[in-house]
Order: sequence, then C-alpha cells, then structure tokens
Amino acid sequence: MAKYLVTGGAGFIGSNLVRFLLAKGHEVAVLDNFATGKRENIEEIAGEIEFVEGDIRDRDTVDRCADGCTAIFHQAALGSVPRSVADPAASHDANVNGTLTVLESARARGQRVIFAASSSAYGDVEELPKRETMVPRPISPYAASKVACEAYMQAYAAAYGMQTVSLRYFNVFGPRQDPQGAYAAAIPAFVSRLLRGEQPVVFGDGEQSRDFCYIENVCTANWLASQAPPEACDGKPINIACAQRTTLNAILNQLGQLLGVEARPDYQPTRPGDVKHSLADISKAREKLGYEPKVYFEEGLATAINWYRENLG
Repeated sequence: MAKYLVTGGAGFIGSNLVRFLLAKGHEVAVLDNFATGKRENIEEIAGEIEFVEGDIRDRDTVDRCADGCTAIFHQAALGSVPRSVADPAASHDANVNGTLTVLESARARGQRVIFAASSSAYGDVEELPKRETMVPRPISPYAASKVACEAYMQAYAAAYGMQTVSLRYFNVFGPRQDPQGAYAAAIPAFVSRLLRGEQPVVFGDGEQSRDFCYIENVCTANWLASQAPPEACDGKPINIACAQRTTLNAILNQLGQLLGVEARPDYQPTRPGDVKHSLADISKAREKLGYEPKVYFEEGLATAINWYRENLG
C-alpha cells in the first residue's frame, strides 16, 4: 500500500482516478478548490480519502497534502479552450503557476509528478496521426498554458533530476463529466440535451473528428506512469488515446441509437481555438509505459450510457 496525492481530485478525471487508486488498495489524498470540480463527485468516497479544500497555487496547502505521498497525480487545472479565450490570465495563473507550485513541493520531497497534459498542444496541425516529435502549435491560451507546463516538467527533470511524466490526453470521456454550461465537453453535452428532448449543439459542420479516450484508459495510463522506470520519466509528452478517430456526426448517430431518440443537431459557427481533426500515435506510450487501450470508443460509450441516463437527464 502507498499513498498518492491527486490534485483536482473532485473533477471528472481526478475523481475517477481517485476511485481507481482506492480500488487498488492505496491511500489517497485529494486537493481541490471546486473551481471546476464538484463535491458530489467525491461524496460517496468521502470517508475513504483524505480531502483538503484548497488551491494548488498555495504552497503551504500543497505541502500539507503532499506529505507522506509517494507521487503526485497533478490533474488540477482551469480547463476549456473557450474559457481560456475569454480569460487567458486566469488560465495561465491556475495552470502554469499552480503547476510550478506543485513541482516545487514535489522537488522538496523527492516525489514523482504525473501531469495531465493535453492534445491541444498540437493545435490545428493537418498531419495525422499526431506524434510527440511534432513542434507544439497551440492556438488557444489553454493549450499554451499546458505546453508551458510540459516545458516545466522537462526542465525540472533536466535541472533537478526529478521524475516527471506528461501524459497528453486526447478527448477523455466517461462518467462524472460535466454536461452543463458553455464549457461542457461534447459527449455529455450531447447526451444531456438528447435526454431532455432538445437539439444537441454542434460547433462547425460535425465532420470534425476526435480520438476519444474512455476514462478507464486514462486512469490506467496514470497508474502505469507512476510505476514506470525512472528513465521513462523525463517530462517529455506521451500521447494517451486509442489511435482511432470518430466524427461528431457519427457520435450523434450512435447516441441516437443507444438512447432511442432522433438526434437532429443544431449546427453553430466554429469556435475560436477549436481544432478540426485529432488522432494520436500511441506507440511511445506502448514503448515507455506498456500502455494499451482497454476500452475503445463504442464500448466506452455503451458502458457510460447507464450513468448518463441516471445523472444527465
């Protein structure tokens, strides 16, 4: 048994990762300020975790949470491309300054840091699949903040000999993903509107494609990163995805069949910062981490439908 800190542990990815670690028999400390996380995501496991409500930019708070931990799963961030376009300073402050604080705390304790990087780093590069050797081309402040954090992960590995891992997530989906508001991810937003008999909103023509990655794959990748040999922990980005892509129109067709409803999208103009196509090369994750997708898109969506029905209607 070991103890791990999950920053942003009340968020979508974080709360699933916390449950994943608990299921393996480990102790888990959770740090979240509920800027985007939700209390209900951790209510049922409140008695099994050590929870602190606080901000990753506060060093004393991070130190208190990190004490006694083997490694830090750094999931906390102010997410959303549109949000960052509207308020770039807030994204930078939370994401970059927060990450620097986490790194400094981990450096003082000799802890490994596994960082939630983002495929948005690739920008709208037309070449597919996206490989980690490509030069980052962020086209939103959110993407730029994530690239900056990757750079810090690499710098701390090089300058201080720290073990850091940057996992570039591609379009994660699954239970506990927020369907509400202007910054909702596509799949839960689609499902919640369909369940209410409303038209799902698609920004663009719906032919944009994404490498959707079910949450179980991401939790597995984080765990593998925490157990990887030190030489694999140089902070350089590693794609985490399924190496398959699906268009938004195809998703709506499948959701219509799974939910037994007619999916008639309301097409809206493309949003600034959105990329057209996304597809990952995951050969580096296989080589460095032993990662292999366990749940592909169709199975993941079918698995998540029951949770969506109970929680998003």
